[in-house]
Amino acid sequence: MISRKIMQDTLEGIAGIANLPLAVYDTEGGGVASSGMALPPEAEIPPEEIAAFARSSADMQQIREELLYKIYDGERPEYVLGVQGTGEQAHMVGRLAAFQIAGLVAAYRERFDKDNFFKNLLLDNLLYVDIISRAKKLHIAEAQERICFVIRSETEWDTGRMETVRREAADPACEHVTQIDEKDVVLILGVAAGEDAAVTEECKAYADGLFGRLTQAGLTDLRISAGTVAKRLKELSRSYKEADMALDVSRIFRGEEQIICYSELGIGRLIYQMPLPLCRMFLAETFGNFDPDNIEEEETQAAEAFFENSLNVSETARKLFIHRNTLVYRLDKLQKLTGLDIRVFEDAMTYRIARMVVRYMKYMEAFDQPN
Repeated sequence: MISRKIMQDTLEGIAGIANLPLAVYDTEGGGVASSGMALPPEAEIPPEEIAAFARSSADMQQIREELLYKIYDGERPEYVLGVQGTGEQAHMVGRLAAFQIAGLVAAYRERFDKDNFFKNLLLDNLLYVDIISRAKKLHIAEAQERICFVIRSETEWDTGRMETVRREAADPACEHVTQIDEKDVVLILGVAAGEDAAVTEECKAYADGLFGRLTQAGLTDLRISAGTVAKRLKELSRSYKEADMALDVSRIFRGEEQIICYSELGIGRLIYQMPLPLCRMFLAETFGNFDPDNIEEEETQAAEAFFENSLNVSETARKLFIHRNTLVYRLDKLQKLTGLDIRVFEDAMTYRIARMVVRYMKYMEAFDQPN
């Protein structure tokens, strides 16, 4: 169904060129758009007469001083066009306008069919045989490498925001843009075959450029993620799920990053899939009865800096602007609390994973709390 705004803009453009008043009604006689003509209930022709014409076998009819034309969607009447006037010029304008709007209806129907196909494909609602047959009808290549991007907004999507995304995402490689729910929009991008690292860099560059354009267009509350390459249509749902997961995983473990690739999430994506009982068991085995939340800020900061500097004591002390012995004291204190000496690689790895598990559990427990 064409939006009223687009129908109104189209009608005003035609009326401005033809210099004749025009109106579009639905098949029940209700007003859709108008340029220079009154719509029901103020219209000269009552809705029941327009509805009777829509049900008739005629394609054109004159009622009083107005010419009516049917606008079809396939074989079914979708709208009725009204032209004020009865002369040859009015008849020619009516036929041209009806043809123009019918083309618009067909284009929107094709976009709707394509949107419906991709949405069901991403949500795993199609059998493989249906994917192949429907893709063929819609002229969508089945064996094409693609990547799904998820654009998540803290503000619900409306028609204006969606049109902004479609406009700014316009690119020969951008195959489709569809809204999945009130917060997420999925963009499907065709990519050239290549090494994984090169494809990842290409996707990051595309996402970075798109984020910049959307921000300049006024959409400032967005985060964009990318899944991995889907070599065939049936794999697109996997790429979409990866991109969707990437947004949650990065929020837990990497702060508020605005552009995220699933392939760069590392161990966080494994922890995210762990059931909570297993997480509690792991923490109990790692810390015993000690609550890791009781680790003081100084020790936590020292440990994080120690990891960032590749377990190098001297470099970490320099970056923290503290004496080397002070850092050693804090690491010793951390060892007494947790039983883990993070100067030893295996203990460092255990501690780092445990802290990530704690963060994940807090996120999930907060998420499960009733509002």
